[in-house]
Amino acid sequence: MVRGKTEMKRIENDTSRQVTFSKRRNGLLKKAFELSVLCDAEVALVIFSPSGRLSEFSSSRHFSVNKTVERYLRKVKDRGLGTKGSQANTQEGTINMTKKIEHLELLKRKFLGDGLDACSIDELRQIENQLDQSLTKIRARKNQLFKEQIGELREEEKRLLEINKDLREQLSQCGGDELQRPNSADEEQDDENLNEGADGVETELVIGPPAERRIMP
Repeated sequence: MVRGKTEMKRIENDTSRQVTFSKRRNGLLKKAFELSVLCDAEVALVIFSPSGRLSEFSSSRHFSVNKTVERYLRKVKDRGLGTKGSQANTQEGTINMTKKIEHLELLKRKFLGDGLDACSIDELRQIENQLDQSLTKIRARKNQLFKEQIGELREEEKRLLEINKDLREQLSQCGGDELQRPNSADEEQDDENLNEGADGVETELVIGPPAERRIMP
């Protein structure tokens, strides 16, 4: 027989509610005990009945429920302090990042030639030196790219020359075959000449002894 699914709502009947509480409480205590034994975990369970009766379980004789609760409170407190510390570090990091972004934006404007009125001679020289270094790096990178492109073009030229050479060899081979192959029209003309020569030849047929030769047309 299939057991129906229990609807999760308060049981209105007092007797049924008390019976269900007793069964479920015993099952929960059993599961807590199994968890502590199988996984070697520290488990503390506190249950208050509808009438206010206390039921508790501790996984070890050396640690009562109170010890487990104290340990839990210490963990919660440490976690709260850690959270506050992490929040403070996050805020400080955000402030520092904002300052860095503002400084970079100011440098960017100066490199573009804006906001130079408040700069001293030393600051202008520093900006000039940085721009010169940047130009040197840009030119070096540009020359490197040009060299790479030239190398690629040379490789492409070499490949095309090899293809052109192969095509010329194939064309030369095809031309030699045409020279060695006889013309079909010439072959037909030769056959006709041979046939005409054969028709013009006269033949004699001699019958009888030599003295009585007769020539038969």
